[in-house]
Amino acid sequence: MSTLIIWVMGAGLLLVNIMLRTRILRLEARLKELSSPQEQLAFLRQQAEHKDKIPAIKALRKQYPELSLIEANNLWQQI
Repeated sequence: MSTLIIWVMGAGLLLVNIMLRTRILRLEARLKELSSPQEQLAFLRQQAEHKDKIPAIKALRKQYPELSLIEANNLWQQI
């Protein structure tokens, strides 16, 4: 009986985990839709006027948290 309860709770936790992970992925996709690469590039150009590469990339990632470090670095190389 206790084994059955453990299996049911494990299955329930797995379903909750899958639902939350799916929701997070949808939210991340929506966040990427809201900020266009042109906006990000314009912000980075503005930051680049006053700062070196590393502080400008840090400011860009702070403004657009969905960007990875690699994506931010690629935007820097486009300037």
